[in-house]
Amino acid sequence: MISKLSEKLQPLPPIDRARQVTSALAHYVADASLKTGDRLPAERELMAALAVGRSTIREAIRHFQALGVIETRKGSGTYLLRAISPDTIHMPLSLDTTQLRDVLLQTLEVRRGIECEAGMVAARMRTADDLVVIETRLAQMETVHLEKGSSGPEDLAFHLAVYDATHNPLFRQILEQMRESFEHFWASPFDRKDFAKRSFPFHRTLFDAIVARDPEGARCETLKILAVVEEDIKEMSK
Repeated sequence: MISKLSEKLQPLPPIDRARQVTSALAHYVADASLKTGDRLPAERELMAALAVGRSTIREAIRHFQALGVIETRKGSGTYLLRAISPDTIHMPLSLDTTQLRDVLLQTLEVRRGIECEAGMVAARMRTADDLVVIETRLAQMETVHLEKGSSGPEDLAFHLAVYDATHNPLFRQILEQMRESFEHFWASPFDRKDFAKRSFPFHRTLFDAIVARDPEGARCETLKILAVVEEDIKEMSK
């Protein structure tokens, strides 16, 4: 393994080693065509290939962990969560979550602008194949909602399908990163499984607007969904 790494990774000069290691790892992931879920070389292998110390390797790994790019599994190794390359731009999110109500409202303000635009773009750019995927996700969401009264993962899958229909990967990446960063808050805020339950019907009308290629209609239905979310945040946090 070390000999193979040496073909792609070379010892580094003694200048800003941690930054050079992050750059070298990004090049390695791209050159080795690693995909999401693939395992990265072990620390000792990276140390030998790059001729740096363990602390430098760990600093680079912490950098990528903070960006949500890799994760370290105890006793297993370090794994790639997102594809990276030297040209990848990462935008980590950070908020003080001690005031849950304020954090949820702040993220909602950002989501409102981005999700409304995503719905409008999806209404303009969607293809027949996109509609099949969105409707499938919507049907799954409706089935679970009628059975359980809530639909967390299915709701997310529906919205991700709408983002994909924009054919602009930044919509999904930004909104998915926001959701992932605060998933433990958005999954069941205030320990209420019925959070935003009243927004359920507007998902079908949002889909109808996208089918009709009606950007303004898509924007209006998205605003209705997020209005319910905002009302529930304020009501449940009293």
